[in-house]
Amino acid sequence: MAISHISNQTIPAGESVKFEEIREGIQALINLNFPDFGSGKFISLDELNQYRRKYLTSLILEERGELAQIDLDVMQAIQSNSILSENVQEDLEENISPGDKLADQIASFGGSWTFIIFFFSFILIWIGTNIFLLVTKAFDPFPFILLNLILSCLAAIQAPIIMMSQNRQESKDRRRSEHDYKINLKAELEIKLLSEKVDHLLVHQNKKLLEIQEVQTDYLDDLIKAIRKGEK
Repeated sequence: MAISHISNQTIPAGESVKFEEIREGIQALINLNFPDFGSGKFISLDELNQYRRKYLTSLILEERGELAQIDLDVMQAIQSNSILSENVQEDLEENISPGDKLADQIASFGGSWTFIIFFFSFILIWIGTNIFLLVTKAFDPFPFILLNLILSCLAAIQAPIIMMSQNRQESKDRRRSEHDYKINLKAELEIKLLSEKVDHLLVHQNKKLLEIQEVQTDYLDDLIKAIRKGEK
């Protein structure tokens, strides 16, 4: 059983990684903390994965220079092995102000068939009342100046409210895009880690198979020698 050079603990079978099997960049990173880690020494696969995560972080730092906050979130998630998935809708609704809620409700109602039917009916009733019911004493005779004033005021108030709601929707979309970017970046890095782990397991398995074949060959050689001795 191999002993980990980092933790000085026994490494389970199949999870030991020799110094020569590690990438040079990761070797250099380990040597920063353990300068005497070198040829013939072992670390566990879990310890190697921790340094792989640190190595990926350093590579991104070199490539990007200063990281944006969303990249830092991804790096922290990788190092802590946590999940980035979250309910963006609930997160956005937590900090919404009463004014924003009212703007969303007004914009939602103003863009519905209910509003169109209601307001169209209101206009027809207004016009019909002033033309047919109050012919001699109409409070807003043709060309319906008061009605035009009401429509103008409604349009003047409704337009900025709808713009406020649209700005909030753009903010939601931007947050969702950042969230998707973080998920995709973390997935890409985790796939790289998984690929290296699979490569290591395949190499280790091939070595085990070769070792088994060598032992079997030794057994066959011994059997052949025994048979030849028996024939003599």
